[in-house]
Amino acid sequence: MKVLDFHGVTPEDSLKLIFDGAFNPHAALERELEPLLQALDDHAGEWMPDVVSGKRQRKYSRTAIRKALEERGSERYTHCGLYRTTWPSLDMSLGLYLPPLPPRLDILLKAEPLSFFAEPKRCHPFVEMVRAWATHYPVTYAAAHSTHDRALAGAPDFGRDQQTSIRDGFDKIYEVCWLNVFGPKLVEAVGRERMLSTPAHRVEELPNGSVLLMTWPTVADFASQEARRAQARAHVHLRPELDFDTVLRTLNERSAMLTPVEPRFHPDLAPLLSRVVDRATGHERQRRIAELNAWQPPEPQEWRPADSALPPDVDNPERAREHYSTLAEHLVALLHSEVPSVFEATPASLTDADFYFWREEFPTSRLREAIDEHAVPTIGAYLGEVLVRNLGGRWIPRQKLEEAQVLVGNRAWLPFVRAHHYMTSRQALLDYSLTQLFRVAERHRC
Repeated sequence: MKVLDFHGVTPEDSLKLIFDGAFNPHAALERELEPLLQALDDHAGEWMPDVVSGKRQRKYSRTAIRKALEERGSERYTHCGLYRTTWPSLDMSLGLYLPPLPPRLDILLKAEPLSFFAEPKRCHPFVEMVRAWATHYPVTYAAAHSTHDRALAGAPDFGRDQQTSIRDGFDKIYEVCWLNVFGPKLVEAVGRERMLSTPAHRVEELPNGSVLLMTWPTVADFASQEARRAQARAHVHLRPELDFDTVLRTLNERSAMLTPVEPRFHPDLAPLLSRVVDRATGHERQRRIAELNAWQPPEPQEWRPADSALPPDVDNPERAREHYSTLAEHLVALLHSEVPSVFEATPASLTDADFYFWREEFPTSRLREAIDEHAVPTIGAYLGEVLVRNLGGRWIPRQKLEEAQVLVGNRAWLPFVRAHHYMTSRQALLDYSLTQLFRVAERHRC
């Protein structure tokens, strides 16, 4: 069974639920989980999980969940994963902290895409499911909201160091999400009367003293002006020391950061920059696109006019060219498993190599001595070979590698100098990309 993957693809926004509750450790586990699974069956509908993952994957069933929890169990903790094989995607984990630890039920759920929850008929059953869970399993805190917007809000640390965040948890109203369930301790800290009088789409006191609060009918339009105003009103009501205009401005700034930006990358580097953007986390993606739209790579300076090219100064030019070819083969040997296209020595293989070095943060993740002694010569030689094979270039050998040139049209290019500039930092991999030098050389070959 192949489940839909949240990882390794261009990230869409998703609906994220965190549920921090408690359960009865003295009851039989199968019976204690029955209300949770029944509410899931009753309300999940089109996003119902169909795969359970423990040490292996099984078709969704109560028995499969019990087996998965047994397989991954320890004396203190057990968990399992719930997924889907068809759209919409689901990535859900169910975790149980067992005595002697305080008995805790942790649920983390991500359903993608967020746009699936654009209508009340899909949001209402989700809310009813969470209500059923919170009624049976007393919560400390539960919330459902846009994954990307929660990240921009600083969740789960909210400006605290990680150790403090783990110790204190959601100990006060740091953020009001689309759907919230505040446990009795939080309710009392705010004041039950104040909590129940919150201006919101839905406010309901649950039998165990928790309060369910829903700011807006649907979650997919959380970033609309009206939904943001509702979110700000609820937050300021619960935290009266906050200023409404300041809270609303912050929310609108987050909305602006999530507004889709049309890529308008430099044409020489569009294939490379599209892949760079795809590595950005979802909430940073639009900002990264805007940055790369505005960024322009410097024009390559690693060349001489053809009539000013340095003449060969080696005794055996052919042997020197063979040495450059051997150096290039060393790069192929280094990259071939991660970048199979390096065998082809084409412009596309340069882009693949650019992306690999950028993804690996190569200039800072390897020893400087190894980069200067081995990486720079092999990269420069490979770049030169691509110029020779694809643009009809001709090596002009020199005793010093940094002086070796490849003559293409009216310019003599310095591939080893380019490689040296390229390997100075991660940003330099974009500023001095192999791809761009090739594209500029291509335009000047006539």
